[in-house]
Amino acid sequence: QVQLVESGGGLVQADGSLRLSCAASGRTISPYAMGWFRQAPGKEREFVAAITWSLGRTYYADSVKGRFTISRDNAKNTVYLQMNNLKPEDTGVYYCATQSVLRGGLGYGSKYDYWGQGTQVTVSS
Repeated sequence: QVQLVESGGGLVQADGSLRLSCAASGRTISPYAMGWFRQAPGKEREFVAAITWSLGRTYYADSVKGRFTISRDNAKNTVYLQMNNLKPEDTGVYYCATQSVLRGGLGYGSKYDYWGQGTQVTVSS
């Protein structure tokens, strides 16, 4: 089992910044990839960003490209999401997830094995 704990969410004004962290513990054999997803009230969960653990390749949703940066610290088993120039439409619960073995489809939540409990991000206009 792998436990994922997100932190860093909060309330921020539009154009502000937040940095989310996701710490993995438990069976921390290096995963193939880790990702961030978000879910706004009344909407489906959507992909935000992902990073492969070994090579650090990054992938982003079009809506966050140029504003968000995903990174990882292999030694700390932690993935980060730096969010700049936040917009009200970025509001939602942000979840991190891990794809334990190569399965592809990093933009699809169904391809991930473990999920954190989520952290709320609220962007006011």
